[in-house]
Amino acid sequence: MLRAFLRTAAARARSRSPRPAQDDDVLLDAPDDRLAPALVAAAHGEHGPAARLLAGTRHDAEWDHRDRYATRLAAFARFRSEWLDTWRATAPDDPDALLVAARLAVRRHWDSPARTELLRQVIPSVVAAAETAGPADPVPWRTALDAARGAGAEHAEFERLWEQAVRRSPHHYGSHVAALEYLAAASSDAHGECLDFAETAAQEAPEEALVRALPLHAAFTCLTAAGTGTGNDARTGGGTTAAVRTHRPRLDAAADRAISLSAAHPAADPWAAELRNLLVYVLVRLERHQDAAEQLRLTGPYVTSFPWDRDTDDPLGGFLRVRADVRAHPGEAASATGTAAAGRPRNGHGERVRPGDH
Repeated sequence: MLRAFLRTAAARARSRSPRPAQDDDVLLDAPDDRLAPALVAAAHGEHGPAARLLAGTRHDAEWDHRDRYATRLAAFARFRSEWLDTWRATAPDDPDALLVAARLAVRRHWDSPARTELLRQVIPSVVAAAETAGPADPVPWRTALDAARGAGAEHAEFERLWEQAVRRSPHHYGSHVAALEYLAAASSDAHGECLDFAETAAQEAPEEALVRALPLHAAFTCLTAAGTGTGNDARTGGGTTAAVRTHRPRLDAAADRAISLSAAHPAADPWAAELRNLLVYVLVRLERHQDAAEQLRLTGPYVTSFPWDRDTDDPLGGFLRVRADVRAHPGEAASATGTAAAGRPRNGHGERVRPGDH
């Protein structure tokens, strides 16, 4: 991670060049300019920059940034926790320290064979931390939603936590992702219900809201569900089952919406990297290689572990393999299901794509 910090500035300068990023230019999970100083300080055992970063997001109600930064700080604390231990000892009631600690507790237990039982044990403390976070912050409740999902919570318990989250921020992306993934695991008609939920959330959100990308995450869920492709590798294409064929127009519409969202961000933008990496994954599974190639160009050197860690323990290697496959189709025309198709509906309700409709 420290190596990534040192290379980020140089990679950004290179990404302004028209040439595509080379393998040695690629950065995995590189932090943006706000997060990087906090992580560097944490590596030296100092919690002050992290505390100021999260306090700022709370003060300015930057909930999507707060969610992402807390996740990254918790991931760092999983291996280097001295700075967090000091922070909690110095300010035991600090809502930002409690948030990172709660996120860390969920992350530590997630991959355990005893995940269900372990997460059931931490839910009370996670919820208690959320209850002290104030009347406007949805991010601790997103953490509680993740814990409840991993613990296999009953619908009533999950809905209670969901109500707390959306009461604070009705368009918070992370809370919606947690609910979408819970629905996918709990529903007997996961494809249709996930798409319905995501499309409704996106349609009701303001144009600038990140939750407008939720249908893309729903498409990812459909395309990676057991048995929905020709294999678990994104390189294979996929979507050959009856369920995916049934929803193909909605999957394409989700990708089109995300392409419009991507266009609102500058090229080689670390903040947009996860959206673009997920978009590339979905476009490849839909065999829309020309559209995927354009998103790869916009992504520049920034690779995110998600979604590539869905298929492999080596997400960077998975990304590079997919990128090589996409580049092997340089002259491929846009498919009839691609964005060049005239009159494509925006979603399952027959609304057409409009310029600037994010």
